[in-house]
Amino acid sequence: MRTIDWAGDAVELVDQTLLPGECAVIRVGTVDGLIDAIRRLAVRGAPALGVAGALGVALAAATEPDPAAAAARLRAARPTAVNLAWGVDEALKHLDEGFEAVLGRALEIRDADIAACHAMGERGADLVCELTGRDRPRIMTVCNTGGLAAVERGTALGVVQTLHERGRLAGAIALETRPLLQGARLTAWELGRMGAPYRLIVDSAGPFLLARGEADAVLIGADRIAANGDTANKIGSYALALGARRAGVPFVVVAPESTVDLATPSGDLVEIEDRDPEEVLGVRGVRLAPEGAAVLNPAFDVTPRDLITAIVTERRVIRPDRGETP
Repeated sequence: MRTIDWAGDAVELVDQTLLPGECAVIRVGTVDGLIDAIRRLAVRGAPALGVAGALGVALAAATEPDPAAAAARLRAARPTAVNLAWGVDEALKHLDEGFEAVLGRALEIRDADIAACHAMGERGADLVCELTGRDRPRIMTVCNTGGLAAVERGTALGVVQTLHERGRLAGAIALETRPLLQGARLTAWELGRMGAPYRLIVDSAGPFLLARGEADAVLIGADRIAANGDTANKIGSYALALGARRAGVPFVVVAPESTVDLATPSGDLVEIEDRDPEEVLGVRGVRLAPEGAAVLNPAFDVTPRDLITAIVTERRVIRPDRGETP
């Protein structure tokens, strides 16, 4: 199953807001429809957003009177993940050549994402076993970084899948990932589908369970990696990095090269998306907080490079713990 793809004259994608109760593929034939799908998280995850950005420019070239203006709207749909802007920009380079050239570049990006996820899985699995000294490591992860966050397989969870396929995964621990529960709804669903052993925990339990020796490594994805190695990822990642450092557990970022943003010098310059307060005030339409409660809802946080053991891409391993930068 592919999370996102081109089908005839439209983008088809798995509507992740319906999971795990329903696995439905929706067809999006307009740029504004794709922007809506991105903003409501029907499609999400940095690699998938890169593909969405490129395919969205193809939609714009086919349907919009001013494709460049439509692409600019798409580019701004979510500010933190650099892959969306990267995918839009890569496809826009071919706009003057016509729709077929734009679509061709978008499909190249799709195929490259699939290949990158396989490569990251192999390289990351080797590294985790090396760093932990274990033949069958136990992995903790936050949010969703599997096939639903890419076209297929994924980044950090793709490493978990590779370990499982090799018979070398002792188990995975998934944080629920409030407020939208991507860990509970999506990662647990994907781990179950692959037949991997896993346990689900509340977000706040992660650092304590690391201190108790329940995991051998923490694997996360990334929405943007700054030039100095600081990494923006789903809120809760920074807390895991602090817990991992205290426990002496390797903290590994797994992300494609397209997530490395050399134009952003450090993490404090990354724009952090603040989302709708309603996401915190309740769960799936059921209000939990009292009327009048004020909300802070940053969707991402930034983990400083000095807390990161390694960054794995499809091409290389970067070791911030040894002073290396992207």
